[in-house]
Amino acid sequence: MYVRRVVPNVQSTALPESAEFYGVLGLEEVMNLGWVMTLASAGNPAVQLSLISEDRTAPVVPDLSIEVDDVDAVYAAMRERGAEIVHPLTDEEWGVRRFFVRDPNGRVVNVLSHG
Repeated sequence: MYVRRVVPNVQSTALPESAEFYGVLGLEEVMNLGWVMTLASAGNPAVQLSLISEDRTAPVVPDLSIEVDDVDAVYAAMRERGAEIVHPLTDEEWGVRRFFVRDPNGRVVNVLSHG
């Protein structure tokens, strides 16, 4: 399995203000669905941060997102080890296939692949 990126997710009720704040640190908006906004460094686009007011298709806002090359294989491996699946494997309308799993620390991880 190959990890493409890891993105911390910050729950926010102030997306524009947060984007402006992190903009001072050099992060620019690269994606905005209205309820989730991803910011990235122009000089290093792999450096990203997502701001999320709510997750429109899942029961909770995940703590972080990990993009992998084969989300189906990771889903099968997590189920095999008995990990708690918080949100089932789903094809989302914005072009990702994802599921949420709880890590041993209680954090919710959004595991995804782009379609």
